[in-house]
Amino acid sequence: MATEFRKLGLFESKGHNTLYTLSFIAAMFAGVLYGVLACDSIVAHQIAAALLGLLWIQSAYINHDSGHYVIMSNKKHNRIAQLVAGNCLTGISIAWWKWTHNAHHLACNSLDYDPDLQHIPVFAVSTKFFNSMTSRFYDRKLTFDPVARLLVSYQHFTYYPVMCFGRINLFVQTFLLLFSRREVEDRVLNFAGILVFWTWFPLLVYCLPTWPERFLFVFTSFTVTALQHIQFTLNHFAADVYMGPPTGHDWFEKQAAGTLDITCVPYMDWFYGGLQFQLEHHLFPRLPRCNLRKVAPVVQELCEANKLTVRTLKKAAYQARDKANPVVKNLVWEALNTHG
Repeated sequence: MATEFRKLGLFESKGHNTLYTLSFIAAMFAGVLYGVLACDSIVAHQIAAALLGLLWIQSAYINHDSGHYVIMSNKKHNRIAQLVAGNCLTGISIAWWKWTHNAHHLACNSLDYDPDLQHIPVFAVSTKFFNSMTSRFYDRKLTFDPVARLLVSYQHFTYYPVMCFGRINLFVQTFLLLFSRREVEDRVLNFAGILVFWTWFPLLVYCLPTWPERFLFVFTSFTVTALQHIQFTLNHFAADVYMGPPTGHDWFEKQAAGTLDITCVPYMDWFYGGLQFQLEHHLFPRLPRCNLRKVAPVVQELCEANKLTVRTLKKAAYQARDKANPVVKNLVWEALNTHG
């Protein structure tokens, strides 16, 4: 199928998404600067904060696209786009993203191999985490201690608040990697980009007149990005999980079972960055996002031919609410059917 898509030029046809998104990011950044530096109204400052959150969301999509395929005219310019959109604008290292995201694609929804599911002590997406399993990605034990037991017991309440401050964890993970002894590609450039972020962002916040306004600005900008964190987690938290690495003969099945698509109208594709087509993206990670909607019907036919289901978040939510026909207990199930 990938060969057929290549013959149709779908891997080379990238549309104008990058141009539109970069222009949108530049316009939003100018709006943020204007709102903070040229306006005295607290309402204007909050609008600027929301714009900054939306800017971070769109920058993350540029980072994601450029990490999977070349979105610029050449690889050198692609690398610059990664460092600017990732490190400089968002404060999240592209090196950290590549390190974790590659593992996520290789072992999608493997409890011990996929770092995107390993959130102990805050969240547990499977009861298997109660046995203190070993993370094969981080090479350390994920201990289910009394603190983890307490936090997981209330994850159905803490999920959305934690999503509002999810960026803090991404900042921490960036520094842990860059200061580690692990081999990091372009470590100096990654540090330089992070330094740029931690120069302009605190200075911008400090330009606000009072500490309460500064707090509200940071809180609002972080909260807006929660929309993206929720999307990313629900794309996988509510899907099937398994132990161990995927094998060659069941990779397709694991991708289909471990992802959830989000149904939306075409004019909202920009908001989701194409990642509402989660299964399509996982099957063809180098396919430009503008073509994911085009291949979705073909993927649907492929799944039906192999007696697999293209799962959606809407279907998962309906299953979670159906107490007459309980399904595998994932985070969505737990959130709607708390049992202590």
